[in-house]
Amino acid sequence: MREMQVGLIGYGMAGRVFHAPVIAAVPRLRLTRVVERRGQTSRERYPTVEVASEAAALFEDEEIELVVVATPSSSHFDLARQALLADKHVVVDKPFALTSAQAQELIDLGRQQHKVVSAFHNRRWDGDFRTVSQLVNQGVLGRLVEYESHFDRFRNYFSPERAWRETVGPGGGVLFDLGPHLIDQALVLFGLPRMVAADIRSQREAGKADDQFELILHYDGLKVTLKAGLLVRQPGPRFALHGTAGSFVKYGVDPQEDALKGGRSPREPDWGVEPETAWGTLDTQIGGLHFRGKLETVPGGYQSYYENVYQAIRGEAELLVKPEEARNTIRIIELAVQSNAEKRTVAFS
Repeated sequence: MREMQVGLIGYGMAGRVFHAPVIAAVPRLRLTRVVERRGQTSRERYPTVEVASEAAALFEDEEIELVVVATPSSSHFDLARQALLADKHVVVDKPFALTSAQAQELIDLGRQQHKVVSAFHNRRWDGDFRTVSQLVNQGVLGRLVEYESHFDRFRNYFSPERAWRETVGPGGGVLFDLGPHLIDQALVLFGLPRMVAADIRSQREAGKADDQFELILHYDGLKVTLKAGLLVRQPGPRFALHGTAGSFVKYGVDPQEDALKGGRSPREPDWGVEPETAWGTLDTQIGGLHFRGKLETVPGGYQSYYENVYQAIRGEAELLVKPEEARNTIRIIELAVQSNAEKRTVAFS
């Protein structure tokens, strides 16, 4: 078992909650260096890591093969580019870049350097999304006509920890924060849409960046609605799918984020398993029989993302989250911004 050393740039919420504990849960990965600008917080949980104040320390370390960029969105492109030029494989937290042109530049550079480049679209390993994927791929609902996916949250205040996300500027706002997750999941299921329509708003008083959006992706015979908002005290369904044979409706969010925030590890037994109370409701025709009842959620597993990255770097498996897919997600965001500004539906191009 050949171990791979990993360097993490950034130990804010993304690095601390989503990346470090998941990397640490993958047996063949070893988190060895963390870039923190203030203090050495990472060593409280990972006492063997070395802490650096500048990313250059990771780029110059010949032992580090994989660099993970978990910094504010505006710095993703530049740091990923530097890492590739330093001959490192790269994982970039979402959003992959701020523009599709930047994303394409990283793709081209990765090919030139013969390095693996991927975006951290961990929500592909949400248990509820894995369940939805099986329902869609197996045609359990018949011909799907409507798919709706939400991230409904209630935060009627401005958080200092999320300051850069809640100000007007490159990568700020909920569209760049939560949009990549919802868009990526839709593209995994249905591919590229024909047209995109968007309504993007700032709903909180004194709000600067957008804090609510609704995207509609148009496919032949299928309407895909993606919504996120920060003033939704009574959440709607996380997923609602309707087809010619039936429907599936699921409330509640995947439990992995809260578990990671609580200091738990993906190495624990029953990781990513939802309680029965959170299972979605399936109402459909199966083999000529009407079924209505709870459908057990497939367990989630964010560690599978990093396991696949390791395997792709070692040549053991195909990379699952390809940079071209991350580029397409950014392109959808660009078209959504255009649609909102022009108050019209725009063709995907």
